[in-house]
Amino acid sequence: MLRRVCVLCGSSAGRQPAYAAAARQLARVLAERGIGVVCGGATAGLMGVVAEAAAAAGGDVVGVITPELAATEGHGGIQLEIVATMHQRKQRFSALTDAYVALPGGFGTLDELFEALAWNQLGIHRKPTGLLNAAGYYDGLLRFLRHAEREAFVDGEHVAGLVAAEDAEALIDALHSRLSPPTAGDRRRRP
Repeated sequence: MLRRVCVLCGSSAGRQPAYAAAARQLARVLAERGIGVVCGGATAGLMGVVAEAAAAAGGDVVGVITPELAATEGHGGIQLEIVATMHQRKQRFSALTDAYVALPGGFGTLDELFEALAWNQLGIHRKPTGLLNAAGYYDGLLRFLRHAEREAFVDGEHVAGLVAAEDAEALIDALHSRLSPPTAGDRRRRP
């Protein structure tokens, strides 16, 4: 059962209104299903949209943020957990959640997404990971990953492990179906 999903997304809202609409839809779906949201804890961009929409829908929202970001962009309407470094932030994301979903975003979103995927590959955790591919934002990334697979840099099993959908309902259903019970090793490795 999905208890909490880490939503990775941009501190910008992007150019297309479809990105914020997808963020609101995802937040609503999670809240309606009683699935908590773990996010970056900021008010800016899609991060703020997700936090606001999930809280407005009655969802449980935890933002993990560093002191510097909390001082300037911390979201006052959600529970904030302040950690010392960005590395600790990503460790807390993993410890608090059962799955990851990436909305459109930039370098930070991609960093967090690829770390979650690499940790799955290395067996550090086993967390279903998905892309909410709003307005085809991640089409180019998905093509690149298939290229990396063809060139033998990424195993096909790990590429196939990244779920992509344009609809939040379908994405959450797919992630839920990929949940596996934690092993003793998973519990031992949790930060």
